[in-house]
Amino acid sequence: MDPRLASLPESVRQRLDELTASLIGSLGDDLAALLVYGSASRGGYRPQQSDVDVLAVLRDDPREKLQAIGPALELARFSARIEVMMVTLREVPCAADVFPLLYADIARSSVCLYGKSPFEGLTIESAHLRLRIEQELREARIRLRRVATDLSRGPIFAGSVERKIKQVRNALHAWLELRGTRVDDDLEAVLDALGEAYGIDVAPLRHAREDATRAFETLVRLLDAVLVDVDAHEKEVKA
Repeated sequence: MDPRLASLPESVRQRLDELTASLIGSLGDDLAALLVYGSASRGGYRPQQSDVDVLAVLRDDPREKLQAIGPALELARFSARIEVMMVTLREVPCAADVFPLLYADIARSSVCLYGKSPFEGLTIESAHLRLRIEQELREARIRLRRVATDLSRGPIFAGSVERKIKQVRNALHAWLELRGTRVDDDLEAVLDALGEAYGIDVAPLRHAREDATRAFETLVRLLDAVLVDVDAHEKEVKA
């Protein structure tokens, strides 16, 4: 198995091997590729906390074959938190405009367990990236207002803030790259680069559990600064 998956527990890697064999056996030629993406391939997997994201790329999706792989997907989900998403080969290039962040992440850091990845060399337009980045960051900014209503609930508030920080990592990393800042896509590297770019002390974001209020305020400040920059970028492009 690819060394990038070495951080996965042996039991999870065994389940991935079993899932791969089962899908190959059930789908045959209709299985074009099987990829691991997300935290498991980026090195951010946390036992008992993280899911293992798997993408099955199909040449065709007849109902009978989808029904046949149901038990294998269920076993993978409940035994090792392996979540499988399925797309067809023809959908991959057609949907690059609506899933630019996801596709960019898969193209950059996925591990191919079987077949050939259709994401290699896939063109993702910067305009589509910018729009999706803005959508995700604005949604996060809106939802943070609801998070603030849980301020008096202690651990629940801290957990919500910590999750939001992790959820915006991908969009913030994509924004850094779009503005020309090359950086590793792990959370620590992204936060360091953002702190330097926007003159913000991002240390509280690393300690959300210890001081959730400061982390919340820092995240709000950071998102507001990035969104101003995102808006300015759009105006420059249109000018």
